[in-house]
Amino acid sequence: MRIQTQSGPRMKWRTYLVVTLLALCTALPARAHLGPPYPIMQDRKIGPFTVSVWANPDTGLGSFFVVIDPPKGGAVPSDMKVQVAVQPVSGRLPEKAYGAWREKLRDRVEFKADVPFDKEEEWRIRILLTSQQGTGEADTNVQVTPPGLGRWDLLLFALPFVGVGVLWFKAMKTKLGRRKAARKQTQRTAM
Repeated sequence: MRIQTQSGPRMKWRTYLVVTLLALCTALPARAHLGPPYPIMQDRKIGPFTVSVWANPDTGLGSFFVVIDPPKGGAVPSDMKVQVAVQPVSGRLPEKAYGAWREKLRDRVEFKADVPFDKEEEWRIRILLTSQQGTGEADTNVQVTPPGLGRWDLLLFALPFVGVGVLWFKAMKTKLGRRKAARKQTQRTAM
């Protein structure tokens, strides 16, 4: 008596199909930003400078990264001051400006500002540049998002590892079952 199992290309195809369907069926819709900063303003002219702004606007404390490219043949002045001014689009709070500090980077000039957000809603963001070479401002709107799922983050991010563990235990159980069956078969043929 031989135990036959399916293997080969047909079984691999079925396995890939099942895994793909499971991944699609269990996918959650993206509700909020979770992760690294993303661009909210790119290559905007503010005075003589070209500015790009990357943000991680989470409730609690949001981060803004202002990257400044100097004019051709020039440099970003050392006296450059950058401010990030924020106000809810609804107007429920007055505008408040936060100073940014210069990051120490070799290949570009970048300023960082941390801004507190008290509520998940759309906010108006103004970037203000001041130096002896020139001043200027640019604005855009940003949707402030929750910082994550709170306590549920751990469970959500642990699920893939739990799944791999379950699959590993199932594979070990199957392997032990096959060994026991092979031993019984050997004992029967020996009698």
